[in-house]
Amino acid sequence: MNPITLIIIYLTILMGPVITMSSTNLLLMWVGLELSLLAIIPLLINKKNPRSTEAATKYFVTQATASMIILLAIILNYKQLGLWVFQQQTNPLLLNITLIALSMKLGLAPFHFWLPEVTQGIQLHTGLILLTWQKIAPLSMLIQNYYLLDHTIIMIFSILSIFIGAWGGLNQTQMRKIMAYSSIAHMGWMLAILPFNPTMTLLNLMIYIILTIPMFLVLMFNSSTTMNSISLMWNKTPTTLIMIPLILLSLGGLPPLTGFLPKWAIITELLKNNCLIMTTMMAMMALLNLFFYTRLIYSTTLTMFPTNNNSKMLTHHTNHKYNIILPSLTIISTLMLPLSPQLII
Repeated sequence: MNPITLIIIYLTILMGPVITMSSTNLLLMWVGLELSLLAIIPLLINKKNPRSTEAATKYFVTQATASMIILLAIILNYKQLGLWVFQQQTNPLLLNITLIALSMKLGLAPFHFWLPEVTQGIQLHTGLILLTWQKIAPLSMLIQNYYLLDHTIIMIFSILSIFIGAWGGLNQTQMRKIMAYSSIAHMGWMLAILPFNPTMTLLNLMIYIILTIPMFLVLMFNSSTTMNSISLMWNKTPTTLIMIPLILLSLGGLPPLTGFLPKWAIITELLKNNCLIMTTMMAMMALLNLFFYTRLIYSTTLTMFPTNNNSKMLTHHTNHKYNIILPSLTIISTLMLPLSPQLII
């Protein structure tokens, strides 16, 4: 693709969520959502094959439907109240359909079916943008209007997302689908705490992005998209064998790694608000997530599969462009728990 075109596309992707986050006007928020939607479509179809075209079509249809529903709610709210913001007087039906539409954009269960398929059909670097940066704009709209939304619907969506994210990842061998189901589960955790403490939702999002970036960089570094290919890393890049278990265990929320911090904070806050049954179910589903991360660690580091070249390492053939950023991101994603008192305060 033309470098100037790529710069324009990436700038638009960057500006979309920024416009949504910095606006109080609902129409401007919607414009930010549309910018990020339209800008990422060329990146989705950049790889010329039927699978990427199918992924781009699924993504566009789903996101355009959600955008249309949001715009409908905004216009009806303006017709009723004469305001471009949601208020206490806003019709609850409009708030509920806005919540459903934003859940579609985030890929929350039961509107999650598009996310694993789209992530599987695109390139790794585009998948990273889809699972991290593209989540910011819809979440910012939810955070700005959290006190008006129906808490019961939020809780149903969050617990469904945690269940689907845990069960869906169990029988997957494709790394991109595993990361997509991981994203669904993490979004469920973020939504669960939203009615009680939206600041903690932001903390969870920040840590999720910090954990997801190094995982995708490892996959891009080795061009690994399946469990079979990730199991051959010991022969290509032995140094990543240290990074992968740490990042995966942190994603699973195992103490004393960084990923334990948001789960610990969310469980504590939910228990303060007497959500005992929900907290128990969430903790149990987190064990399922940890199980399939552990399965990945086992196939990567604890088994040695036969290869055509067992006599020497192939590290001198690899691309070293991530050599500076990857170790530093891995350190942040595993050693930030000691800073938790300062972060939570």
